[in-house]
Amino acid sequence: MTLHVRDATRADYPAVAAVMQAADPRRPVTAELLEVSAQKVRSSPRGLHLHQWVAERGGEVVGFAGVAQWAGAHHPDRYHAVITVPPGHARRGVGTALAGAVRAHLEARGAREVRAAAAEDQPHAVAFLIGRGFREVSREVDHVLTLDAHPEPDRARLPDGLRLVALPDFIVAQGRTAALEAFRATFNAARADEPRTVPAAPYTAEEIEEYLAHPLCLPEGMLLAVTGAGEVAGLTELWLDPAEPARLHTGLTGTARAWRGRGVATALKRAALEVARARGTREIWTQNDLTNAPMLAVNARLGFRPQPALIQFRLGEIGPADVEATYDE
Repeated sequence: MTLHVRDATRADYPAVAAVMQAADPRRPVTAELLEVSAQKVRSSPRGLHLHQWVAERGGEVVGFAGVAQWAGAHHPDRYHAVITVPPGHARRGVGTALAGAVRAHLEARGAREVRAAAAEDQPHAVAFLIGRGFREVSREVDHVLTLDAHPEPDRARLPDGLRLVALPDFIVAQGRTAALEAFRATFNAARADEPRTVPAAPYTAEEIEEYLAHPLCLPEGMLLAVTGAGEVAGLTELWLDPAEPARLHTGLTGTARAWRGRGVATALKRAALEVARARGTREIWTQNDLTNAPMLAVNARLGFRPQPALIQFRLGEIGPADVEATYDE
């Protein structure tokens, strides 16, 4: 049957989610999440770009591709690409056809750098990117903690001068504007200091509101270490899984520079485990760059075990001499 590549629409998202789930069951996605993500890009005041395609054969969606710009790594000439083909349709020209559509689109837009990723245990996907000129720039590793197979850790102990508070309670105590500004300051500082191959664009106040309104955000899992003056010394995040109610994901864990090296991150991660156990959570997943030695050590102490790495690739490059395009008030 003839293969047809066309622009994707919202009506395609259920089929696209099924394709993505079949291609990588470890990273579940739903039609709702696809729609939320697309709307987030399209509504951004940074003027971010998004374009998506599906490949059809005999009326069946057999592949998906997309290019997008991300607020957290924004430069007007940098794009992130994904091409997904489920195993039952692999090596039948689907990926090649989608790659052609992506390449033509990015060339027309004058893209200077394209990012993509492939799991290390999917050699065909790795070879697909390398064969098109992409080169590896970093590796991120999922770590999993199975709670019922691991003894409960010691309770969280923060340094003197800090107290543990969930973000919703912090907002009540400080007022929404002050609380979210304190959260944003440490959030942006932690992201800026994470090992990464793309400079972190700081989140604006509006983007933090949008970030916390995500349907997978778990408010009681947004845990903060705060000072008596209302400053956020550290934070960790728990997020819901789109498909498995008994699984949670760790988002950002970070400490303000003045409080580093004092056990704040470890105490916060321990507190997050207590929240997860109280919810009846079976597994917690977290992801870290392989060069993030301090956080890898924290996770190892808590019993997290590594999974196959997600390899980050780059085609072209926006060098450090380029001024990063950021947006702030």
